[in-house]
This record gives sequence, C-alpha cells and structure tokens, in this order.
Amino acid sequence: MKVVMTPNPYRDRNFKYADQAEQILRAAGVETRLCLPFGVDKNFELPANKTFSNLNEELKSADMLICFGGDGTILHSSKAATYHGIPVLGVNIGTMGFMAELEAGELNQLSRLASGQYSIEKRMMLSVEVQHEGQIIYTDTALNDIAITKGAVARVIQMEVLCDGVQAYSFAGDGVLICTPTGSTAYSMSAGGPLVEPTARNIIVTPICAHTVQARAFVTSKDREITVRIGKTGRKNAFLSTDGGRAIRLNLGDIVRVRRSRYETRLVRLKRTSFFEIINNKFFDR
Repeated sequence: MKVVMTPNPYRDRNFKYADQAEQILRAAGVETRLCLPFGVDKNFELPANKTFSNLNEELKSADMLICFGGDGTILHSSKAATYHGIPVLGVNIGTMGFMAELEAGELNQLSRLASGQYSIEKRMMLSVEVQHEGQIIYTDTALNDIAITKGAVARVIQMEVLCDGVQAYSFAGDGVLICTPTGSTAYSMSAGGPLVEPTARNIIVTPICAHTVQARAFVTSKDREITVRIGKTGRKNAFLSTDGGRAIRLNLGDIVRVRRSRYETRLVRLKRTSFFEIINNKFFDR
C-alpha cells in the first residue's frame, strides 16, 4: 500500500504530525511519500532534512492521500486526488475541520489502513462554467461551493437565478452561493442556508444578504442545472470563486452554469461518527 501525505507547512510546523504519521504507517508496512499541497511563499523556509515529491506524479501510483491541515487544505489537495480516483483521509490541525476524519491526537488509528479497516464515503461535486459573450471562459469543479460575490467596494449585484431554465428569483444583494451538501456547513450556513447531511445528493442555493424577502435559500435535486445571470454590479465587478480559491471577475451579462459533476470525492472513514455528532462537537463543544 502506498500513501501520499500532504501536510500544510503553515499549520504543521516542522511537519511534526506528518512525521508521527509516517512512523505509524511505516511500522504497519505502508509505503509513504511526502508532498506539498501547494506552493509556499519564497520566504518560507522548509526543513532541509525533508524531501518532497511531485504530488501529481505520486498520485498516479498511490492508494490513498492523507491531508494534514484545516478544511481549506483538504479541499485543495482532495481535488487532485479525486481526478486520479484516489480516496482522501483528512487529519485536522486547523480550526473547524468538518471534512477531517481524525484529529491530531488520533494518529494511532492510521495503523488500521494497512489491513483495510476503513470505509469509503462518497461526496458529490459540482461543475461550473462561466460564459462571457457566448464563449466559455472558465470551468472548474467544486466539492464545497461556488460563490458569486460583490467586490469589497462594490454596491449590490443584480442577479437572476434560474433552475433548469425557469426563473427562481431575481434580486439585488451581496451575492449567491451554490453548494453541495458537504459545503452546507461552510459559507452557505453563515449566510443562512440549511444544514444538509454531507452524503445527500442535492444542490443548495443560498442568497447572500438579499435585498428582498422573496429570495430565500432552496434545495434542489442533484439533477438540476442552476444558472446565474449577472446584472448591474454598481461601480465595481462581481467575482466568482470555487471552493474559496482564486477569484475571477464577472461582468454584466455573464452567465454562470452549475450542475452535478461526474467526479465524486471519496473520503476515508475510520470511525463511525454521525453527522449530528460532528455538528454538536464542532459548534457546541468548543
């Protein structure tokens, strides 16, 4: 069994937890590789005694990816793993860690991987494309959400939201979120959206600070296509970001189309913790 480990160097300082995990895995007969989940700042010093492999190259022959960090790190790394058909196990050394299976103090459970004592939980993803003047200018895949928001100084954005080509509502506001059940506990929840079990198959649409009482969050079937048409954006432009990544600019008349992706993220489960236990632990036991 070969496992690729991607610790966030800004959270796992000196790779303390990655080192512990490597010892546990190798003692269980697991081959490991260490990769960075993303490029680091040029002024950030990596330990001289560490050798880092290329993530995409190592994933070609890997059986599993283990991410060390918060939800952002897991989101970033899991996309590459998903494209390679590799399951992902998250170790939380961040704050909330909704997607993580283990906390930093539970690393001993990694020894169970070698004997196959784990299960796989599938999570739906979304595909997004942006059309500008009839041309597709952007495509991506999201595990959490697609966020359409105003700029920092912009006035409200005018948007029309359609479901399978039928208008759901048209409103002015700070933006709109289109998310998966996995993403329902993230930005969407903060904007007043519903909590949805992460293994469900639904698309959630949540307006952000809508300037009308008619615009409310709604939940659709996994097979719907959500379209957002961008109207007036005040003095600045609107922006779109996927899973909290780099934002792209949207202009008047741009069309954003979102549907269920053919990809699914596969998360490794070592424990039998219910979604409702996680909610209680993350929100009420802090």
